[in-house]
Amino acid sequence: MVTTPVTSITFEEYLTYDDGSDFHYELVDGKLELMNPPTIEHFLIAKFLEQLLDAEIKRCSSPWLCFRESGVRTGRNKSRLTDLCVVTLEQARELLNASAVFESPPLLVVEVVSPESVKRDYRHKRSEYAALEVPEYWIVDPLETKVSVLLLEDGFYEETVFTANQQILSRTFPELAIPTAHFVNAVEQIFTAGNLNQERRD
Repeated sequence: MVTTPVTSITFEEYLTYDDGSDFHYELVDGKLELMNPPTIEHFLIAKFLEQLLDAEIKRCSSPWLCFRESGVRTGRNKSRLTDLCVVTLEQARELLNASAVFESPPLLVVEVVSPESVKRDYRHKRSEYAALEVPEYWIVDPLETKVSVLLLEDGFYEETVFTANQQILSRTFPELAIPTAHFVNAVEQIFTAGNLNQERRD
């Protein structure tokens, strides 16, 4: 994570900021912070989860959408990039012709941990999403092969950690079932999706 030479920028300026590169930035207390490009493992895990949530939204006929790498405003001059977020159709319509940075809380945010994002995902985003009142936040950690599901209770997150053969319990998606294959179960299947050395059946 690198802070750019831009000394100060407002949220409104951030929405239209373009330095001519393909780099992605978060806005943290008025400063642009450069996000490192994700690894292939990161992309594959995010893709697997996006397809899983899209399928569940369709199965339930829920008026929701799942987006990858959209923004969420978490403060006056602060905006985070999510790996995945689930929002209502109404929230999406409000930004139809604007930058995809949601100012109202998504129904669910998912972050996939990378070595440089451990503190950001577990500490900073946790506190910011709780303050924004995001009702459910998943921290998907391939470094520790675990998924932490945080549910908002009285302004604070209550955390449940799922590993190995456990199925994720979600308040947003109470009937969610992760498909399994080759004796690989539930949470483990998420991390198998990011391993190209495993036989894949996508």
